[in-house]
Amino acid sequence: MTDLRYASHPEDVKQLITSALRERFLIPEVMKPGQVTDVYSIHDRMMVIGVVPTTKTLALPAFWEVTKADYFLERRELGIINIGAKGTVSVDGESFDLDNKECLYIGKGKKEVLFSSDHTSVPAEFYVNSCPAHKEYATQKATFADANQVKLGSKENCNERTICQYIHEAGIQSCQLVMGLTILAPGSIWNTFPPHTHNRRMEVYFYFDLPEDQIVMHFMGEPQETRHLAMSNKQAVISPEWSIHAGAGTSNYTFIWSMAGENKAFTDMDGHSLKSIR
Repeated sequence: MTDLRYASHPEDVKQLITSALRERFLIPEVMKPGQVTDVYSIHDRMMVIGVVPTTKTLALPAFWEVTKADYFLERRELGIINIGAKGTVSVDGESFDLDNKECLYIGKGKKEVLFSSDHTSVPAEFYVNSCPAHKEYATQKATFADANQVKLGSKENCNERTICQYIHEAGIQSCQLVMGLTILAPGSIWNTFPPHTHNRRMEVYFYFDLPEDQIVMHFMGEPQETRHLAMSNKQAVISPEWSIHAGAGTSNYTFIWSMAGENKAFTDMDGHSLKSIR
């Protein structure tokens, strides 16, 4: 049964206790060996899916109870980033090998999507985001070297990082999905700070490459009404359109970001100064 997450009003979120905040926004277990997990967010109809094939190939279900579609991509598009060992994604019979941190975009209209791992003992871990689509774009793979890489931050501010853009305006084309990952350098812990909002798009963060005994404090909420969530390795968080999305870890880490909404302009952000944050 799909985990359905309803949209939230910022005034309501101000009143939430920690457990309720986590129930609304945190996705605590994305990757389960041998399974397909799924969360459906009403915010821009984004779906967060984890696929970890072990001893057998796993097919992408239609998730009919929420999509009411005969096949998953009947009215949707999706992006995949593999965070595990090497694996393969088959799209209507065409195979794409995906190594660690490689990306695959699949457009509207593709009927069969299959996932497999090269080695069952060390499986691939496919992180998938999907949103509605109005037209078909070509299926396209991008290696880590293919990503548009942007260096930001500094050691002095503990936020030296590399942004790798895969699905974006000048990269892999999509209807509305924007997707990539950010790698923090050793010694850096802050991401997306100073923070921003973008009422035109919601966003999902998925933290990984974080040591199992370490955490990331993820900050969300309106800029003057921030809240925090303590997050562990391979957990995801839903960020509403009105919310900031930033984090500080007890170690460096990597995270996948994905957006859906009004536009695909990565730089369309409403910035907030450090002094204004409360």
